[in-house]
Amino acid sequence: MLPESNSPIRPALSRLLVAVLVTAGLIAPVHFARAAPADLVEQEVVFPSGELTMHGTVIAPAATSNSRRPAVVMVHGSGRVSREGYRQEAESFARSGIVTLIYDKRPKRSETDVDFSLLANDALAGVRTLRTRADVDQARTGLWGVSEGGWVAPLAASRSADVAFVVTVGGPGVSPARQQSWNLVNRFAAAGVSGSLPDTVSRTTLGLIVGAGFFPEPGYDPVPVLRRVTQPVLGLWGELDRVIPGAESMRIFQEAFDRGGNTHYTLRAVPGADHTMRRTSDGFRSLDEISPAYLEQVSSWVTGLAAGPPAASTGAPAQQDRRTVPVEAGAPWLEVAAVAVLLLGFAGYGVGGAVRRLRGRRDVPLARRPARWLAATGLLSVLGLFGYLGYLASTGAKNLGVVVLGRPLPWLVLQVLAVGVVVAAVATIAVAWRARPELARPHRLRLGLLAAAGVVFLPWALHWGLLLP
Repeated sequence: MLPESNSPIRPALSRLLVAVLVTAGLIAPVHFARAAPADLVEQEVVFPSGELTMHGTVIAPAATSNSRRPAVVMVHGSGRVSREGYRQEAESFARSGIVTLIYDKRPKRSETDVDFSLLANDALAGVRTLRTRADVDQARTGLWGVSEGGWVAPLAASRSADVAFVVTVGGPGVSPARQQSWNLVNRFAAAGVSGSLPDTVSRTTLGLIVGAGFFPEPGYDPVPVLRRVTQPVLGLWGELDRVIPGAESMRIFQEAFDRGGNTHYTLRAVPGADHTMRRTSDGFRSLDEISPAYLEQVSSWVTGLAAGPPAASTGAPAQQDRRTVPVEAGAPWLEVAAVAVLLLGFAGYGVGGAVRRLRGRRDVPLARRPARWLAATGLLSVLGLFGYLGYLASTGAKNLGVVVLGRPLPWLVLQVLAVGVVVAAVATIAVAWRARPELARPHRLRLGLLAAAGVVFLPWALHWGLLLP
């Protein structure tokens, strides 16, 4: 450990030097002591993962022991998660005799900057760090992964014999896009939303996001990886998990292990627990209390590995009201083309009229009223749809507001508006057709573009569920 200093410059230079040397592999991971609960000890660590320097905390029992202890690296769920989010569980595991490493997740350059392979490498770097400790049994050093970590931890284990076991918590057995679609449908159902909106958001919108490349690792298939995992596995799912399909995932895990020849797995649903093993009554409103049954299961299973790997065992599955469905990638270019026609027709009609008025010209009054209604309602529908869907995507559909007739109020307004667009389009086309001999060429062009937008709007609105029940 480098000497401490009261100067703010020297500690900064020391940390930089340590990071450079660790990254270059010239020194072993460096440990910095810090305060901990009386029954535990903590050490701050930095360790290399490729070109990146990782920062973490090792939490271990304070009581000295002549025997080496089991150890586990805790692998993050999705999002910008720091090590502190797992401290409560890590301290519980340490109190049961398991040396535990929590670490800060690698920084993301954007929301789509997710690479399961790199995250697996980070987890393996953590395993290598724990295996250097004198109090750790290398033959009982494994991985724990929650949610997204349920994809990452098995991937890491399939790559290295250094991983002695795997614990997954809420591990998905399906692809990320399929899992997210299922999660969104559950949120709508819990809010009392029915009709076309759940399908519009969970499949059409999500499919467009996938097709545009804005959804990270959308089609990642965990099954081939699970078949390559030969280490003992403890798979736990919250009985009331509404984020990932617990029953379906448990079945997929079991089938994959059986086909891969792994006979040392334990798969269980934890009663009264949600996705992250907090106690809950419905899977959505969670208490700030981790399920004691879950903590005990992990601790007893990991410490019990000293007696040998467990035999294959599968318990009753978690609750799952509906199966997952595939998410087909949308065609962004087709959507852009459709929206371009709609905006050109709807917005172009009003802009063209404004330009003519500025030049002192007056439109022929025939077809003016229905055309104005079509232009206004059409533009509001297009902009309103993408504004609302963008809001739902950014919030994960967690705040749907007032629900009327099984529809959130903004969606109900958009559907009524879409019906108005269709009525206005029919009226505009009918009036313009009758009046076509009397219309000047510029006005015929404007009405033609507007009518074309009205025609395109019908299949477009059906595609987005605006004209569906």
